[in-house]
Amino acid sequence: DCDLEFVYDDSDIYENEISEQYTYTEEPEFQLNKESFEKLLKSKDYENWSSLSNENQRALIMHIIQTLDVSDKSERFEAVRWVLYLVQGVFGECSNIEEQKTKCRTNCFLLYKLGIFNIVQELLMMEIKTQPCPDITSLPSNPITPKIPPTPYYWCWEGGSSPTPPTAVSADKKSNIPSLPDSLELRSLITILYTMVETLRRDQHSDSDEHVKLRKDFFTELEQGLNDKEPLIITLFNMVCKFCSHTSFILPMKKVLLLLWKLLLVSELRWIFMLCNHGDEHRWGNPQCGRGERGRGYWGTTGVGGSPSWRGDGGPQCHPKPQRSPRTPPPSPRSSSNYAGSSKPPISAASRGSRSYRASRGLPKLARMTSKVFLNQVRQKFIGFTLPGDLTTVAGLPEPTQDSLKILQKHAYTPMSELQVARESEISKCPLTIGKTEVISTEIPERLYQAMLPHIPQYMIALLKILLAAAPTAKAKTDSINILSDVLPQGMPSTAVASLKLGIDVNRHREIFVKSISGLILLLLKHFKLNHVYQFEYMSQHLVFANCIPLVLKFFNQNIVAYVTTKNMIPSLEFPACVIGEKTEITAESFDGMDANNIPCWRNLFSSINLLRILNKLVKWKHSRTMHLPSIISGPNHMVPTQLLVVFKSAPILKRALKVRQAMFQLYVLKLLKVQTKYLGRAWRKSNMKTMSAIYQKVRHRLHDDWAFGNDVDAQPWDFQQEECALRAHVERFNARRYGKIGSGGSGGGSLNPSTNDDYTPVENNLQNLLKEEVELPIEFRKSYDTWLEREVYFSNTDWDQLLS
Repeated sequence: DCDLEFVYDDSDIYENEISEQYTYTEEPEFQLNKESFEKLLKSKDYENWSSLSNENQRALIMHIIQTLDVSDKSERFEAVRWVLYLVQGVFGECSNIEEQKTKCRTNCFLLYKLGIFNIVQELLMMEIKTQPCPDITSLPSNPITPKIPPTPYYWCWEGGSSPTPPTAVSADKKSNIPSLPDSLELRSLITILYTMVETLRRDQHSDSDEHVKLRKDFFTELEQGLNDKEPLIITLFNMVCKFCSHTSFILPMKKVLLLLWKLLLVSELRWIFMLCNHGDEHRWGNPQCGRGERGRGYWGTTGVGGSPSWRGDGGPQCHPKPQRSPRTPPPSPRSSSNYAGSSKPPISAASRGSRSYRASRGLPKLARMTSKVFLNQVRQKFIGFTLPGDLTTVAGLPEPTQDSLKILQKHAYTPMSELQVARESEISKCPLTIGKTEVISTEIPERLYQAMLPHIPQYMIALLKILLAAAPTAKAKTDSINILSDVLPQGMPSTAVASLKLGIDVNRHREIFVKSISGLILLLLKHFKLNHVYQFEYMSQHLVFANCIPLVLKFFNQNIVAYVTTKNMIPSLEFPACVIGEKTEITAESFDGMDANNIPCWRNLFSSINLLRILNKLVKWKHSRTMHLPSIISGPNHMVPTQLLVVFKSAPILKRALKVRQAMFQLYVLKLLKVQTKYLGRAWRKSNMKTMSAIYQKVRHRLHDDWAFGNDVDAQPWDFQQEECALRAHVERFNARRYGKIGSGGSGGGSLNPSTNDDYTPVENNLQNLLKEEVELPIEFRKSYDTWLEREVYFSNTDWDQLLS
């Protein structure tokens, strides 16, 4: 019954983000890294790393770099262990966690300065090439089809909050299941990259000028890496697709997804800070963009990748992030009481603890077209005629009507997406004039979209398949993806305590999967939408085609309160606590009392809010994805039913989710209920008046929005299929015009050519040149060519005289 203490942020605190990349099963490897590095020091007659001078430390690192370049794989891997021990903060020489954290940070900056980051990237590429490499286009294009059970599954035992043991492993199958040692080399390389990225991306007040410069160079290097033939981000996406192709390719997928998420977070945050420094004109490029409250800068206040908050005047103001100790929630103000029946508004976590919920909610707004329609209606009613194109004349209108018009115009808002859609419409009408003058952005999201564009459908399907396998309501299947290969040891546990420890580790492993994938998808959706709305729509449609909506609803169709409060963790086994100080023996009593009702598991609540935000972005203003419609969206590569909120009976699932007493979580649940309220019928609205009151009280509204009634004339059922198909046609035309054939659904290689447009390519009129061209006939035609000759030529009677005459 207590409110949950939680502060939503781009990521957890540094200690937790570092420890979550390791599994408890990896603990013995820490000692191996330490022993290997101590042998290196002994061979150089050094006592320890901390006692070395700066010159000796640099000389030792240069020796490590030379060893990384040898041809012997075993010797090269020893050098990888040395680097890994350095980024782990040489924990063997530390007496406490703070000392280890300081040494880790110092070593990461030193290693980056001497070029270790690029060398490890090259070793990762080389290690990937030595593995079986299936074509990612061979990934099945069929969407995942999760089934939503009629009753919720509970992830915990009925007797308490202890986690379930790993049921996917049995004694007769353990020899065929990949285990932790199978991916040792890849795990070590990705761990080095992840630790350096996570360390270098965070600033501290105690950083020297040299560290500030190195961090700036690091951000610039990652940004310039998007210009490479195959950027690191694309390499990691391809690894995700290979992992889902059911080959013998063993990958530490949790580490891959964590690294991919953090690389995107670094790149996109750098873009946002650049926008903050250069003002609105650099981002919007159009003075007509909305100027009301939250019209200019709300996108930066409550999101993954949205660290800078905004003052009331619309200018950027970066607030320092609250500092928290490891595994301890922040002392935030009390959030809301229950979602209904509360006399006080909740405190929104989105405001970073500094604003009231109602202040962050903002004022109502409406589209400019709504005020235009209203003006035409009242003119026709009181004057008898309209004035097309005139939005200012109010002569002859009653004074109350004029006041209403002033209120509407005050809150009128033109989103950037509307301007972009209008611009694309103009270009499609005049491609040879307006289209030639278009300047395509070269910012980070644009280059990222161009790099991802050829295989975005495969990327989305792969991410959702892994999310389905990691969902707490997922059942083990023979054809499902094995995401436990980098958590299961070679030998199965022999004692009850060891089994319980492995069960916690497996559940923790699954939770981190959900956290990284939800943060990754939300980050891509947000920043593609900021760059161009059709890029956002392209990714959104492929998420919908891959059944993302029922998958998210399946995730919430469980005891969500137990999910966000259950802590699958053992503090003494978290890194670096497991290697520093005295070790305590783990017993069955060590697992009791870990769950506190008012202190949620940060990563689980973070993942849940992210999934709610993803669902909101997919269904917002999309009636075809909200209302029941038995239709099929067909295309050259898809024959997929639309995935909808109402048809999957999401209202009971979302209403149960309101039991989570956290303001930001409840806000996005209420938003999802609001968009489908008009389709649920009068009986549902009548029996859920508390929920309706909570929506009215806590969700910002648009003027003239009759969400509480079933009178929406723009949501006719026969328009839904046409709406979705028209959107897809606009998106494909945008990709074809701007990025060439590769952007219009092609799967082949080649570079993106924005100027390619087959409709306006000059036609070859020379007959001799046309006859010399080689035409590649379709495979179906070549297979049936002999049959065609027999039917159409050999056994066909043709009167050639009549044909020629």
